[in-house]
Amino acid sequence: MASTLRVQGVPTNLELVEQRLATFRAKKDARGRAVQQSNERNQRLKRLLYNTTDSHTVPTLYAIKVSVCDELRQELKLSGREKRGRVFVEQESAAVTSLKALKFELHSFFRALRKSSFLLSAGFPVIEEERTIISSAENATDGIWDVTTDEDVARTFRVADELFAEKRHLLKRPAIVIHVRRDPNAPLPPRPPAYLQSMPDPNQSKSMTMLSFYAFPPEGIADPEDFAQTLRKLWKPFHALGRVYVAQEGVNAQMSVPTNVLEQFRTCCREIRELGTYMENGINIDPKPLTVEDFATAGVPVNGKPAPPFRNLHVRVRNQIVADGLDQSLDWQSAGYDMPPMEWHEKVKEAKTLREEGREEFAPLIIDCRNTYETSVGRFEGAEPLETESFRETWEVLKDRLARTPKDAPIMMYCTGGIRCVKVGAYVTQEMGFTNVSRLAGGIIAYDRKLSEEAKEEEPMFKGTNFVFDGRLGRAITDDTLGSCITCAAETSLVSNCLNDNCHQRMIQCQDCKTAFHGTCSDACRNRVLNGLMSPRRGLVSSGVALESKTDSIVYSSLDDYSMGHSSPTPSIYRELEFNTKALIPTGSHMVSGASQGRLLAQLASMSREGRVLELGTFTGYATACLLEGASNAANVIGMTRGNRESGAFVMSMERDQRAFDVAVAQMKILAGSGHGEEASEALCALRNGGLDRIPSNIKKFVRLEYDGGTVGCELFHVTDALATMEEMAAGRGDVQPAPFDLVFVDADKTRLLEYTEACLSSDRVLKKGGFIVVDNVLWKGLVLEASAGHFASMVEDETTEELERRKNRRARKLANKMHRFNSEILRDPRVEVLVLPIRDGLSVIRKK
Repeated sequence: MASTLRVQGVPTNLELVEQRLATFRAKKDARGRAVQQSNERNQRLKRLLYNTTDSHTVPTLYAIKVSVCDELRQELKLSGREKRGRVFVEQESAAVTSLKALKFELHSFFRALRKSSFLLSAGFPVIEEERTIISSAENATDGIWDVTTDEDVARTFRVADELFAEKRHLLKRPAIVIHVRRDPNAPLPPRPPAYLQSMPDPNQSKSMTMLSFYAFPPEGIADPEDFAQTLRKLWKPFHALGRVYVAQEGVNAQMSVPTNVLEQFRTCCREIRELGTYMENGINIDPKPLTVEDFATAGVPVNGKPAPPFRNLHVRVRNQIVADGLDQSLDWQSAGYDMPPMEWHEKVKEAKTLREEGREEFAPLIIDCRNTYETSVGRFEGAEPLETESFRETWEVLKDRLARTPKDAPIMMYCTGGIRCVKVGAYVTQEMGFTNVSRLAGGIIAYDRKLSEEAKEEEPMFKGTNFVFDGRLGRAITDDTLGSCITCAAETSLVSNCLNDNCHQRMIQCQDCKTAFHGTCSDACRNRVLNGLMSPRRGLVSSGVALESKTDSIVYSSLDDYSMGHSSPTPSIYRELEFNTKALIPTGSHMVSGASQGRLLAQLASMSREGRVLELGTFTGYATACLLEGASNAANVIGMTRGNRESGAFVMSMERDQRAFDVAVAQMKILAGSGHGEEASEALCALRNGGLDRIPSNIKKFVRLEYDGGTVGCELFHVTDALATMEEMAAGRGDVQPAPFDLVFVDADKTRLLEYTEACLSSDRVLKKGGFIVVDNVLWKGLVLEASAGHFASMVEDETTEELERRKNRRARKLANKMHRFNSEILRDPRVEVLVLPIRDGLSVIRKK
């Protein structure tokens, strides 16, 4: 049956993250309102309780003495405060006429009662000579009545009023006794599932078992958020750890489970309808459990300390369980022959024999569907890697590789756990028309387990290390070292991530270099780690004396390296902004401001008077994010709480390119909703995974946002001519008339820089006196030196120079001359002071006198 799921109509990862954050914020706000209402109520009761009144004033409170039966006391383990206590109720409150409202009042004090079904009865209080109220006996037959309806509640408080009128000389206010007893007819709590009965204590397990599974239920998962919460509840008793993705199309899980409850966990999964028989090849179980001690150190080190592969259980909702980048969903139930591991083993052996005999044309094509960093450290003999950097690249590579392959040719494919092969198999059979497609059931993980269980004497046909998606990053199947160290080129199969969180690239690195570079990929990253300058998310911060001893041995290769090593860390969202630009608009990735320039822009905006910034050239929003960060700092320092076009902290940005504008709007909306923290990083990553096609095009010419809870206003404009808009602002004409700015950042048309600065200087409507203009690219790749000399020695051309190179040279010379002219003329302008900084491609900081 063809899957009914479609990519169209399925929320993007960004939308899912925004929905989850919106739900979280709504719940947080609701809790905050409830706490505030409770505090206000308590304060009001205190004022009423301690208000001194004469004897003729009618009290505004009822005193309720509450008594809880012994059975409930033991069952709910009530505190001493809760066993017998008093509750005060206002005479005008709903609790004096409504049973539901009365129970709510009791819950506010006896919070444990929320966990149980109970019955109420009421009685007259016993008043001692010193005017102390004590409870009436629960088992008394006289003077006790059940409270089961709203009428009973009203009657109870009428009795309290009558008693108070009769014994006003003994009572300060109307009083009554409420007895709380267990409801004998309340339904019993459901029995735990059979697999939990007599289950061993997971805490007593001496080992942890790594496992993985995936499922594509034909009818999909109707409500992924609800299903994810169900999984969390069902798996909690097992103390399971791991990372699980849930989407409408299915489930993808990499987990670790205490070995002593592994069978119970498997039974639990089989009883979940959406998993059950749809877990293709069942649960992939690592053949070698890790002892608790080994598990604690098997993951990627954190803060220089050993860490486990998984530390928590994360069940996250995504729009796809494997992001494939396809325009449409396929029938995942029809994806070729699911070849059992031992049959696969024999087929690969036969293919090897055919190649050795010189009969390659009869051998099947074996495709490795994994990415380059995976295939570099381990693969099946004779397999052909696709050489992809991400799974999204697979389809174009397959089209090119199989373009001349007969449709009935035998094709065998494999991946780590089998899930990617489901999608590749479905694509190759349904979209490309191949008829003889098979895939390794359960992937390399299942092959490894089956071979070790059923044919230990057999030589594995997989050589090297199987990259796995947990903290281990790899499990060696054979001793073969197929990879090459990123730093010294030595043979190795060790895979890790660079410990500099602003880099974090996945790399192959030998143990010697891993030790020498402290788990990083380069000198620069090593120096940042040794300086402790890491983002809070990874928890790597300065460590006092231990850090000081490390920094003594740091050797910096350049002043730039030294400067970055001794600068505060860049928040992780900027790394995501760079990655997004590279992924979504790769031809312009070099145009991103970058860490050093971005930090300077944030500092300049922070030092401005009010945090009012105009940016010309938004591109994808990297510099915009820096300016928003700085504007927020400025607002917080001077105590401003609201910014907009007319006053307060405000960032206005203009962009001409529609694609860049769309990406910038999507990214700035994330920052507006989540700030500069880890929630924003996660949402930005989700945006990248969705691809450029999933980012909506903005028909509107401008988008208004609020940042930092409205402290900073932000408006993004899509314009055809930013200079024309600026000149209208300077002349006091047009629809866009914001209050003057403190800072103008110009990263726009390089041929009209003098015109941009003139618009700022000719009128105080755009830039305040004493404000700053920052112009980017004023050194233009260093060519301004040659422009100033009138000769471009680095661009010598002859008859062998290609036309494309000639055009590039002509443009570079033209822009270098323009930059040199701008630098020379702005320096001679008496209205400004100029400082040129050799940061990146050169920044000119211009102060308006």
